[in-house]
Amino acid sequence: MAKKVVATLKKEDESKPALTKIIKAVRSPKTGAYCFKEAIVLQTKAKEALKDLK
Repeated sequence: MAKKVVATLKKEDESKPALTKIIKAVRSPKTGAYCFKEAIVLQTKAKEALKDLK
């Protein structure tokens, strides 16, 4: 049975920056299976974080 995930990272507020959760599927070189890398970053740095997750 699948889990239902309900998450609020942060309510939008002008005084505080918005956060984004990034989940990237990465293939293992040993087994060939996929694993998932997760990170919570600022929205403005999301594209940079995607490049860094390996």
